[in-house]
Amino acid sequence: MHIPKGTTLDLELVTFRQALEAANTPSKDYDIAKWLYAPNFYSEYRYILGTRGQKPLICIGINPSTARPGDLDPTLQSVERVARNNGFDSFIMFNVYAQRATSPDDMEPECNPELHRENMRAFAYALSLNPRPVVWAAWGTIIEKRDYLWPCLEDMIALGREYGARWVTCGRRSKAGHPHHPLYLRADAQAEPFDVEEYVLAQQARAAAAPRGRRKRV
Repeated sequence: MHIPKGTTLDLELVTFRQALEAANTPSKDYDIAKWLYAPNFYSEYRYILGTRGQKPLICIGINPSTARPGDLDPTLQSVERVARNNGFDSFIMFNVYAQRATSPDDMEPECNPELHRENMRAFAYALSLNPRPVVWAAWGTIIEKRDYLWPCLEDMIALGREYGARWVTCGRRSKAGHPHHPLYLRADAQAEPFDVEEYVLAQQARAAAAPRGRRKRV
């Protein structure tokens, strides 16, 4: 379990460019020919964790927990299984926000703009690995946990649009229309098309229709 030691604003962040350079340097802890891990050490944040291949499935969760190369948590085990069963040769676990916290309740209350900026650079890199990137929407209802998560997601959707990303989802959506989280998916779960633009419009309409005191900012 990972409980943040404090806000990431107090940290001197490793940029994604620095993290990627280190991730491509031989490590005594894991096989860099198999794993893509940035930063390549356990820290209070994580940009990318995945396997290397020609046809990766990019999975988008909310925030990272404890997983690292060779020691995947149940969520990452499910992601790896779903990617394999849907014809992908690798997976990349990415997140709307890069701060590590096993419980979303422990995520920092305010967005760290620098961390988000570097996280978007990492997402651009992940999208660039495949001329036709496939992105799995898998953030679940946790997207409502912090107000800053929705603007972060909107930035990701815009970036995906630039790269011509094709969005998919697995499992039943929540009553509010959010895509299913990877945990507790069936082993044979199949990826289905996900209209992310329609999803955004639906969430905006839902927020506008909510009683004033209960509105979520989207």
